[in-house]
Amino acid sequence: MAATKSGVIGPFVVSFFPFGSTEFSSSSAATPEMLEFMKKLRKIITVGVFGGSSDLVKISEQLGKSVIQDYDFVFAENGLVAYQDGKLIGTQSLKSFLGEDTLKEFINFTLHYIFRSGMLNVSPIGRNCSQEERDEFESSTRYAFQAKLSPVYGRPKMVSVLRDKFEHFNLTFSIGGQISFDVFPNGWDKTYCLRYLDAFQEIHFFGDKTYKGGNDYEIYESNRTNGHTVCSPEDTVNQCTTLFLS
Repeated sequence: MAATKSGVIGPFVVSFFPFGSTEFSSSSAATPEMLEFMKKLRKIITVGVFGGSSDLVKISEQLGKSVIQDYDFVFAENGLVAYQDGKLIGTQSLKSFLGEDTLKEFINFTLHYIFRSGMLNVSPIGRNCSQEERDEFESSTRYAFQAKLSPVYGRPKMVSVLRDKFEHFNLTFSIGGQISFDVFPNGWDKTYCLRYLDAFQEIHFFGDKTYKGGNDYEIYESNRTNGHTVCSPEDTVNQCTTLFLS
């Protein structure tokens, strides 16, 4: 049986739900039903929300302006900007870590990018595409990974090119969301946030891109987490209900 929030039964449990993927669509707000379920779940266990590569502004658009008060932990940009109980507990900057010259060289090489404080987010298809184009683009990437095809187009191809060209920068390239991939220093993946969770003996992570090369892979495979692959919001609710509310 899962622990209660008071910790009376067993270890504390913290569960993380990656925003911008299966649980919360990256292009629309979370449904009232999902938000209500998360509120119910939070009464039982400690709940954290991942922003993946998204910043707090984007997370707030999806989950509401009070998101940092509505959840126990909120991790924007893979946890490089971290909140606990509504308070900022940690930040890290890509610019200060890599240096301005290195960052400029990388940016100048890419054709389309969004710069966030902790990482670069590159979208080969561009951000003005329709939802239908987003869905098709994501499906092609997922098929390529599942079929173990050589990277010949789209995100896998661009990641392959950038990884070879900038190997000496010690960067990680992680495909996430529907149309983009993140670029950040090695070790700045979603496991970065685990440094804030030493008090928790049991950590559950739910994500859809848990395959190698997906941006949920490292934290899903971490020996500090119990990883769960989900394929839809309904699947997430069903698995959480079985684990924590039964």
